[in-house]
Amino acid sequence: MGSQYLRSLKNEFHGYNAGKLMKDILAGLTVTAVALPLALAFGVSSGADAASGLITAIVAGLVMSMLAGAFYQISGPTGAMAAVLMSIVARYQMQGVFIATFMAGVMLLLAGFLHLGRLTACIPAPVITGFTSGISIIIALGQVDHFFGVTSKGETAVQKLLSYGELGFFPNFAACGIGLFVVLFMCFFPKKWNSVVPASLLGIILATVLSAALRLDVAVVGTIPQTLFPESRLTLSGISWEQIKGLFSPAVSIAMLGMIESLLCGASAGRMAGVTLNSDQELISQGVGNLLVPFFGGIPATAAIARTSVAIKSGAQTRLTGVFHAVGLLISMFVLAPVMSQIPLSALAGVLMVTAWRMNEWHAIRYIFSHKFKGATLKFVLTMSATVIFDLTMAIVIGVIAGLVLFILKSAVIEVAVEDVDLARIGVESTRLDQNWAVVYVTGPLFFMTAETVRERLAELSDRDMIIFSLRGVPSIDITAVGILTDFYERASAEGRQVIFSSVQPAVMRVLERSGLMEIAGEKAFYFSVDKVLKELI
Repeated sequence: MGSQYLRSLKNEFHGYNAGKLMKDILAGLTVTAVALPLALAFGVSSGADAASGLITAIVAGLVMSMLAGAFYQISGPTGAMAAVLMSIVARYQMQGVFIATFMAGVMLLLAGFLHLGRLTACIPAPVITGFTSGISIIIALGQVDHFFGVTSKGETAVQKLLSYGELGFFPNFAACGIGLFVVLFMCFFPKKWNSVVPASLLGIILATVLSAALRLDVAVVGTIPQTLFPESRLTLSGISWEQIKGLFSPAVSIAMLGMIESLLCGASAGRMAGVTLNSDQELISQGVGNLLVPFFGGIPATAAIARTSVAIKSGAQTRLTGVFHAVGLLISMFVLAPVMSQIPLSALAGVLMVTAWRMNEWHAIRYIFSHKFKGATLKFVLTMSATVIFDLTMAIVIGVIAGLVLFILKSAVIEVAVEDVDLARIGVESTRLDQNWAVVYVTGPLFFMTAETVRERLAELSDRDMIIFSLRGVPSIDITAVGILTDFYERASAEGRQVIFSSVQPAVMRVLERSGLMEIAGEKAFYFSVDKVLKELI
């Protein structure tokens, strides 16, 4: 794996020159402009603070970019991760988040070495879409406090929302005005200008200036430490075995989200850049990054499609784009900290409200519902609901189980057609039409759920002198179905009737050999096709 990574680096930087360096610098600075408001917003929305989000983006940009599975991957704090962290911060405080992040880093590192990246292919697309929509709902609900300038309580976004019935809901209209201004600004900002100045960054700048000029009584970000080593960060002495056991489940959720989001980002961006992502190397990158981030006081990071797509569209040439973006954020932290500390929280909430809306895969949702795919709709709704009500891990498990159950139910449909032998099909004159022969065409998997249907249809063949099974349409068979075929063969043979098996697929044939049916019937009972049977026996 290490040699493959070094080869990819060699190819990536082959012919690197001043022109490509300038493109990387400009692309990195463009990504900085996009990442800065998002890093601050996701830091606050996670339950930590703006500084944590900014530090995470800096460390992730420096470390994960250099180790990434492809040059275009840009990592940092994301909305999906912030949504997962809200309940973890509320329950375990920041030290708990640091430890869970470190544990998730270990899990991601192991996943990379064990080549587990391909497991994300086992998650159905509607489950991913439902999970994304559920996360967007959590993000939006989690910003109600900041957007309206109110106070709630509870560990999850839903609990916070329900708490307004007890605490009351008395909005700060100045905060509402700032938040609404940012939302409308981002929605109506011309797309052609967005490539020059991100709407989110410009909206926050204008909101901050407006708030300061009018001296509005709104909550602001607060002091941003001008250091990469804040007082609140992970220390090895602060980790205990009891904490590790208690934080195992949150760590699994963080690791699963990191894996899913990073690999999906890589798959999407890979199509844009025309370069395939090395999934295992990307997981190693995510593992190393999340191992280090908590020691700087940061929160979990994953690859982010918004920043990654901007990097590609801005002309990124190598992974140095991610490094330059991190350097840009680092300079911003030291130079602009006093200004960023005055950003209204409602302005950041406005950015996240728009982000939550846009992160929904609307094209996929419209496709599922407009084409009335019942199974896909069920998986989407179940996963979205479970994400909001429970947590990421439970949502993915429920979605995958629903997908498996629906697949099994669909697979349980089998067709068994019984036809009389038509000798004219193979160019033979009907000299033996008095023979009571039948061809049984079976289509679909033969397993325990379809076994009863097969048994019932075979019971109708008791008056046939010869039965030819055509199994070309059978992709798989289990021991239950083999038992039914074996019993049928033995009873028919005992009654002097002949049973032939034809067009057996290799996978099915191997099962028939291991089960002993081929030995019982003998090779003479197996033919390549129905035509071969008839031509030889006529």
